[in-house]
Amino acid sequence: MKTLASAVLLAATALTGLAGWGAPAAAADALTLQLKWVTQAQFAGYYVAAAKGFYKDAGLDVTIKAGGPDINPTQVIAAGGADVIVDWMPSALASREKGVPLVNIAQMFQKSGMMLTCRKDANIKDPKDFKGNTLGVWFSGNEYPFLSWMSKLGYSTSGSNPDVKVLKQGFNVDPLLQKQAACISTMTYNEYWQLIEAGMKADELTVFKYQDQGVATLEDGLYATEKSLSDPKIVEKLAKFVKASAKGWEYAAKNQAEAVKIVLENDTTGAQTEEHQTTMMQEVAKLIEGGAKGTGYLDPADFNRTVDILMSGASAPVISKKPEGAYSHAVFDAAAKL
Repeated sequence: MKTLASAVLLAATALTGLAGWGAPAAAADALTLQLKWVTQAQFAGYYVAAAKGFYKDAGLDVTIKAGGPDINPTQVIAAGGADVIVDWMPSALASREKGVPLVNIAQMFQKSGMMLTCRKDANIKDPKDFKGNTLGVWFSGNEYPFLSWMSKLGYSTSGSNPDVKVLKQGFNVDPLLQKQAACISTMTYNEYWQLIEAGMKADELTVFKYQDQGVATLEDGLYATEKSLSDPKIVEKLAKFVKASAKGWEYAAKNQAEAVKIVLENDTTGAQTEEHQTTMMQEVAKLIEGGAKGTGYLDPADFNRTVDILMSGASAPVISKKPEGAYSHAVFDAAAKL
């Protein structure tokens, strides 16, 4: 037999259930991420965070926009086409000095993956041997680490008789395969393996890693604008995004086969292969390791090293003065409290 108290409790429970059923779900906060390049495992953490529901669980509706040779992330965010972009710090700082108020809010890649890869038959055994050779270099903001390195070596890259001839390299490895250049720009996770897949053997190549040469600058970081960081609500939204993205990266590193599958599912061009993306994921996982306070933490010492390298060019420094306010731990610290 029901008591009065139990009847009241049942009625209250029923009303609570009805109220919950009828209440509208909280709308997810929209956020657009602009990538630096095309869909590939270089950005696996973001695709994994979306696919595994990490963004959704954080109350976010994230749109991931792929990049490409004709897409400059800095221009996209400056025009209001994205809330956050993935960019390399040399490019971001150069853009900031030119008037685009970018701020680093998280640093996903802790180490540089950039290299110069040379044909062994070019007889380049040491960086001093670059002199008199043609070197392939990416532009559109990717040339800054290279130019800083050449300046450190004391080699001119322009003029009627430069010490090294710069070949404006497309986003492929053809100049090395076709012997148009002695060395080309490659990433540990991408173009180097394109050379191997094209039939070259590791013992036919000589590799100079920027990380090993003491000229490494920070690469894939997350950038927002100063204006967005002045709004506490946007800072909270960005914090949710950074935390979910870090979770995505950690999951991708531990579950690489699944991460590769997710990347391939998001590749609408069908251009990527499982073999290449598997190798890329293995190499990229190495670059996110080492955040002193967790995945995505920007170490001020790494920032200062990057700035020093970019300012070291005696004749043509990438930036002319040390930037102020170019990074902020506000979003990372807020993410740590969620």
